[in-house]
Amino acid sequence: MIIAVIGAQWGDEGKGKIVDLLTDKFDIVARYQGGHKAGHSVHVKNKSFILRLLPSGIIHEDKTCVLGNGMVIDPKAFFEEVEQMQGEGISITPERLKVSSRAHLIMPYHRVLDHTSEERLGNEKIGTTLRGIGPAYEDKAGRRGIRVADALVPEILKQKIERNLEEANRIIVLYGREPLRSDEIFDEISVLIERLKPYVCETSAFIAEAKRQGKKILLEGAQATLLDVDHGTYPFVTSSNPTAGGACVGLGIPPHHITGVLGIVRTYTTRVGEGPFPTEMIDAEEEIANLIRQRGNEYGSVTRRPRRCGWFDAVATRYAAQLNGFDSVALTKLDVLDALDEIKVCIGYQLDGKVVNTFPASAYDLRRVKPIYETLKGWKTDTSGITDFEKLPEDAKRYVNFLSDAIGVKIDLISTGAEREQTIILKNSVLESWLENHRKN
Repeated sequence: MIIAVIGAQWGDEGKGKIVDLLTDKFDIVARYQGGHKAGHSVHVKNKSFILRLLPSGIIHEDKTCVLGNGMVIDPKAFFEEVEQMQGEGISITPERLKVSSRAHLIMPYHRVLDHTSEERLGNEKIGTTLRGIGPAYEDKAGRRGIRVADALVPEILKQKIERNLEEANRIIVLYGREPLRSDEIFDEISVLIERLKPYVCETSAFIAEAKRQGKKILLEGAQATLLDVDHGTYPFVTSSNPTAGGACVGLGIPPHHITGVLGIVRTYTTRVGEGPFPTEMIDAEEEIANLIRQRGNEYGSVTRRPRRCGWFDAVATRYAAQLNGFDSVALTKLDVLDALDEIKVCIGYQLDGKVVNTFPASAYDLRRVKPIYETLKGWKTDTSGITDFEKLPEDAKRYVNFLSDAIGVKIDLISTGAEREQTIILKNSVLESWLENHRKN
């Protein structure tokens, strides 16, 4: 059994909690794209773990985690996170954590180039995390990237650094920064690569063998569908494919081997950084946005940047369901809406006086659309920690069912708090059948 967990919005939907919750039922948790992102929190027994690069499954001591070939890995950030987790009592060894030999490396010059890129864009900046992720993917696409396998050979690593830095320094100096030295970069990275060597393996072969042995594999996507470089709100996107198709490429898994796709959806919408956001709460709704931001702790786990908040967008979420082929949906942060008298849901867009029910490709059009809202009654009752759907207030159940109908996929899991146990899993659902499959085997 191979299940992919995919964010359906602009990220921060609560994938970390859901992956952590499901990991008990799986043997391997694998990430397939992205780098050391802004970070997400996993809460376990009143303790929070902030993860940037490592899969959420790493918290479970008896599970194996994989960083796939589709990722870009900063060796320095890798060991900082490994050491942080070890300091919190989590054992991380090469037996538990596998790094793809085909993954690309984020180099020190990529971080500098990320800053210069945002400076060049000015008012049109993307709002990246400035960690070198985008420039590393640029080098990958430009066929000048440095893969883990290349870096294992010192002569090749040195040669590639010298060649790439010659080009990078032209841009770095142009923007008034001091040029970087290839010998200093080589000295820094070569030591880290030597430490990384025990973790490195051919992860696609590792996963293929695990499947042959009947092991259960959970695929963890970073970022989310509307940040996909092909299908998201381009150019305000990430540099990889967080959608389900990206899982096949980023781990070397044949498409027909994926058993199912679980979409993660928040009861409202947030966005970090720049870019169009049709249902954003602004002007008269800023007070509601602030309330949701406080109740939902909508701040970056690492950066503490406040997230932009908006109403649930059924048009965008239907689009995500279509792209990923969601078999099931997990709905998070229901309890955050407990304080609202009324809750709006965007069921369509109006563009140039016409109703639009599909998600526009153009960021220009997305900035101009006017959401068509349906307003539902709030429940004004504390739902935090409820684990039985029938014990939810009637208006909360009505809201969940409305969202399910609006996006065209059954909601099988509802999160009512940050802790693992604060979760409702609906009976006779697709998700429950996956978990039943685990128990039978």
